[in-house]
Amino acid sequence: MQEGLLTVLAISSVMLLALTTTPTPAASVDLGNGFMDHGVATPNSNHRGTVATVDGDGRNVALVWLFDHTGGYALLVIDAETGESRQLPMPFPSRGDCPYSSILSSNNRYYTHFASHFVEYDPVAGEFTFFHETAPQMAMSMTEDDNGVIWSATYPQSGVVSYNPATGEFRDYGQLYQQNWAQYPRSVVADDRGWIYLGVGSTASQIVALDPETGEVTPILPEDERVQASATVYRGENGKVYASDGSTRDDAWFELYEGKATRMAKPEDVTWKSYITGHQGLFHRNFPDGKILRVCNLAERQLVVEDPETNETTEVAFDYTSEGAHLMGMATAPNGTIAGGTAFPMCFFNYIPETDEWTNHPCMGQWNAVTPGNDRFYVGMYTSGGILEWDPAKEWVPTKADDPESNPLLIHPLSSPTIIRPTSLLVHPDGKTLVLGGTPAYGHTGGGMLIFDLETQTSTLLTHEDLLLYHSIHSMVPLDGGKLLVGSTVSAGTGGERKADQAELYIFDMATKQIEWHDPVIPNVSGFNAMLNGPDDLVFIFANNREFLVFDTARREIVHQENTEDTFGVTNSQQGPRVFVTSPEGDIYILFRKGIASLNPETFEITMLAESPVSIGPGGDYLNGRIYFGSGSHLYSYGLEE
Repeated sequence: MQEGLLTVLAISSVMLLALTTTPTPAASVDLGNGFMDHGVATPNSNHRGTVATVDGDGRNVALVWLFDHTGGYALLVIDAETGESRQLPMPFPSRGDCPYSSILSSNNRYYTHFASHFVEYDPVAGEFTFFHETAPQMAMSMTEDDNGVIWSATYPQSGVVSYNPATGEFRDYGQLYQQNWAQYPRSVVADDRGWIYLGVGSTASQIVALDPETGEVTPILPEDERVQASATVYRGENGKVYASDGSTRDDAWFELYEGKATRMAKPEDVTWKSYITGHQGLFHRNFPDGKILRVCNLAERQLVVEDPETNETTEVAFDYTSEGAHLMGMATAPNGTIAGGTAFPMCFFNYIPETDEWTNHPCMGQWNAVTPGNDRFYVGMYTSGGILEWDPAKEWVPTKADDPESNPLLIHPLSSPTIIRPTSLLVHPDGKTLVLGGTPAYGHTGGGMLIFDLETQTSTLLTHEDLLLYHSIHSMVPLDGGKLLVGSTVSAGTGGERKADQAELYIFDMATKQIEWHDPVIPNVSGFNAMLNGPDDLVFIFANNREFLVFDTARREIVHQENTEDTFGVTNSQQGPRVFVTSPEGDIYILFRKGIASLNPETFEITMLAESPVSIGPGGDYLNGRIYFGSGSHLYSYGLEE
């Protein structure tokens, strides 16, 4: 099996942030025109592949692909004995993309492929020794054939490239297997005759064989045998390749050789050939001299090496530069602070405006959708679709699934595959019900709705078959009489296939768990991305981030429509965006990417208050006369009185 396919648990144990219990000063900066920069929420990077190897002087080194909110920006080289480190910027434009796979070759070269560039780093030479532009976009898997040629298989249309480090020959085969959905070729291997095989998912499994000489591609699975899953390919020590089609069939496996495929039961007597490769969580621990890299902690800048012969460990400090992790969901917490999460790494942040201080903790999951309610702060997590409940009045206790003393407490563990990317989390006015919506698992189409009872700690999970077929929830607000107004999206789960043409609004009855009315209301909408209750029976809505709508829930019709793109631009965005912001006095504000506007709820007039010095990203909430929002890795605010 390929060595780098580590579990999330193993990755987390290596790279978890150390707990920060003492608030640190932020030193906020006045940007003028009412805007303040409160600093970086999580001032650390995340690894996207770490390997233990040796450099040209025979010294043990750790090689780490660094990833912050700008993308995969550098390779970090750390001396395992001294902690001395060098940071090498990527030799090509990489902003906005990052490694999803890498490989340490048999001749000690470290490779990755992202931002439509293939790259080689030679730890002996101490420099990048090759890079080449490719067809889009990034490798989802990499391998080495028996002749030492490096291969990568790429998202989104099963592209393949090869590089021979001995001759310098590079070949881009292009995107080989076109589908109308984004493909994840999460495994690639070669047989001993040089044929290349890809395991593809997630919308419909496929095994692809490539003749490296001619470039001819052969799909192995007939269309009627493809399933919603990922096929996986493995190299045997016997020179042959074996593949699972991802199904539950008794003969779900193939033996593959020289491009030919034979169906079979799962092989029982094959020894798998291993490679130092894997996905973005690759963590290869073993140095050539037998020592083991136990810890490479980018938050604490700490590296720990164990010598199995002496049972001694050595701990050294290292350093690197980072622009910080992406801000995700954020809102005002019940204790009058700003709270939220970052990715990657997955981290909780808490900003205290009165003292200009930050607190930072590792957290469970990616905090996509957050909202305060009562005296708690609730979180909808990617990738589990679970819900956390944080009590700001109590001490932080790291979340464990089976620990009732955790704070945040895991009150609902799993909505996957129905919901894995929460987009909207509602604390119902009844004070005892949470409603979560979002998009489904990778390759799936159609999300659902989770209804959670805080009093009984019980949940009801409705699928898209129970709601609108092939739709997911994008936004929602409560209505009188135990109803919800929901705005759908027809976007599929990541890598999935869109199967509905038009997003819709619908009215959902909480008591019967049924939709009592639904309609597209306007054409050409892929998603209703934001909602806010207005006066009387009105709801303010944004569709496609640019169509401002006023919807009368009694008449069930649009009473006002305005395209904001030319005047104010598009709204801010994130997986749980929080476009509308309200003050305790009932004033309504809108976060656009280019600035902050106010909304007159009687005339529906939008007025730009101030253009932002940064592009506004995740929102957003009101606290003590200021609107807080994120951009990149920073927390910002705007003073309304200023």
